Amino acid sequence: MYKLQVNGKTLQADVEADTPLLWVLRDHLGLVGTKYACGIAQCGSCTVHVNGSATRSCVYPVSAVGNSQVITIEGLSEKGDHPLQQAWDEIDVSQCGYCQAGQIMTAAALLKQNPKPSMDEIEVTMNGNICRCGAYHRIRDAVKLASSKI
Repeated sequence: MYKLQVNGKTLQADVEADTPLLWVLRDHLGLVGTKYACGIAQCGSCTVHVNGSATRSCVYPVSAVGNSQVITIEGLSEKGDHPLQQAWDEIDVSQCGYCQAGQIMTAAALLKQNPKPSMDEIEVTMNGNICRCGAYHRIRDAVKLASSKI
């Protein structure tokens, strides 16, 4: 039995130690905003924050969480009004939307560390997140817009 700090709440999951955090979140805690795509930490769709760092949850075992604070897309903003979420709407980033939670969580970790990143810094940080629709220019523009509102 694992006690986890997720989105500011203490939650429990009765799972094996090697269960990826992604599956604990989705299948045991009902937090389905975090998506499964590649399963090998290469696409970024499963990105959550573990103690503020962008973390690929599809390969992160629940046993490694310990007392860390986990934030999912559901916990980024109670009302969905985080500057990134607002910028995503304003720029109209999403097409299929599948990668968007991971994109936003990666960008949120960047803006927490560096509230005013350059376009190059945004590009480098977001480079590891794959968008099937190719909306990279809108993603980059939305991150830049959000940085101007923080």
